Amino acid sequence: MQALIDVILPVFLVIGTGYVVAWRGMISEQGIDGLMKFAQGIAIPMLLFLALYRLDLGAIFDWRLLVSFYAGALGGFFAGLLGARFLFGRDWEDAVAIGFVCLFSNSVLTGLAITERAYGPDALSGNFAIIALHGPICYAVGILAMEGVRARGSGMLRTLGRVVKGLATNALVIGLALGAAANLSGLVLPRVVTDAVDLIARAGLPAALFGLGGVLFRYRPEGDFRIIAYAVGVSLLLHPTITWTLGRIFSLDQAAFRSAVVTASMAPGVNAYLFANMYGRAKRVAASAVLVATAASILTAWGWMTALG
Repeated sequence: MQALIDVILPVFLVIGTGYVVAWRGMISEQGIDGLMKFAQGIAIPMLLFLALYRLDLGAIFDWRLLVSFYAGALGGFFAGLLGARFLFGRDWEDAVAIGFVCLFSNSVLTGLAITERAYGPDALSGNFAIIALHGPICYAVGILAMEGVRARGSGMLRTLGRVVKGLATNALVIGLALGAAANLSGLVLPRVVTDAVDLIARAGLPAALFGLGGVLFRYRPEGDFRIIAYAVGVSLLLHPTITWTLGRIFSLDQAAFRSAVVTASMAPGVNAYLFANMYGRAKRVAASAVLVATAASILTAWGWMTALG
């Protein structure tokens, strides 16, 4: 119970405050979008840059950590895909979009915030290793699957080209890449520079959590409640269960194990809706699942953290 009060509830109260502020019209949609642009386009990339700049890269990229997390993510994707197709009778394109919901956990906004509050800033190395590969792996899986079921070879190549370009211009990816490059090159930045970057970076997570609440206000649950509940269950229960099991089999050290399980237990990120919107498939299910899972994860994240001890 103490973990719920001290660690998880403050994070979700910030999200809830953003939700209420948007609901009451105290900040416009444009204002929320501007806040999210600052958080995701400037402050969090700087946070990721500093993290990669300061870390021992050889130590954080532990194959056992990555296999444990991403096997759970892929397990969630296939459970979502096949469940949507054969349990709920959705067509294959809808099924891929729903599978993506079960694949893409919110590793940055809530995963980082909860891990840091629970275990301290020094416990985030595993989170950063997961985040470095999260977008490229998840979008590659989702796009390959969607274009595969559409069976359009040339269209697939064009879409992959757009995604590669999109990732190359993504602020989070740029922040990670620049941090890794500075680290590997041995570049030593003046302290005045790192202190300034750190000041901006520290605003990133609170601003992003507040903005996430405002964004979620737009995605009210509508219909399709059984399949939404299924997607939420796969995201919050199956993914972390697989990650937990493999982490134990591989004897992950405590810090990496915590990072993997906490990140796996997060609700789907807003990118799950963006993917569905990109293809125009299962948008209502994706948007509603993001909102419902974010609310439900208050209790499920508490449960996983209690089990972690």
